[in-house]
Amino acid sequence: MGTIRSKLKITEILDILAKAYPDAGCALNHSDVFQLLCSVMLSAQTTDVSVNKVTPALFSKYPDAFSLSEASADEISEIIHSIGMYKTKAKNLILTAKELAGKYGGEVPEDYEALVSLPGVGRKTANVVLAVGFGQQRIAVDTHVLRVANRIGLCCEKDPLHTELALMEILPQNRLTEAHHSLIFHGRRCCSARKPLCAGCPIASLCMKNL
Repeated sequence: MGTIRSKLKITEILDILAKAYPDAGCALNHSDVFQLLCSVMLSAQTTDVSVNKVTPALFSKYPDAFSLSEASADEISEIIHSIGMYKTKAKNLILTAKELAGKYGGEVPEDYEALVSLPGVGRKTANVVLAVGFGQQRIAVDTHVLRVANRIGLCCEKDPLHTELALMEILPQNRLTEAHHSLIFHGRRCCSARKPLCAGCPIASLCMKNL
């Protein structure tokens, strides 16, 4: 575990990405931490754009954990049917809402272990909620972060868990959340999986592909 890049190079990469993507941040529309949690749960293997299309109707009818906990899976499925794995996600949303309502007074817990114990909530979802919803410094590893971090040489790992652990070890602790958003934006706008736009990449001279 660790990095093949120096701390100086890592800081330089982060600085360039921050300048290239000043608008980098959570792209999921939400008005509170509960809505954030639901949105991140819905975003698994689905684009944020697709999630943002279904959540207005979802949150209009079920604005909190108490109301969502009383919904049926069929009701939720009807609202979110346009996104992937909607039946499983509908079930997990309701189960999580029931737990929040019964165990946490309807509030989302600001605790990693409590979050990952909720149905349908994994490491990535918990880290996003803690970072965006509660302001903690967290690095959440989605497909973009996994691809970009390893492709440019921030780390050299093959799966999300080991990539997360490696990035936590080598990134500045006060820039974990920033790095998460910057790497996602870079993955979406430049360093795509099939056709990365290397010619116009702001960190091309620092990328391991060119070293």
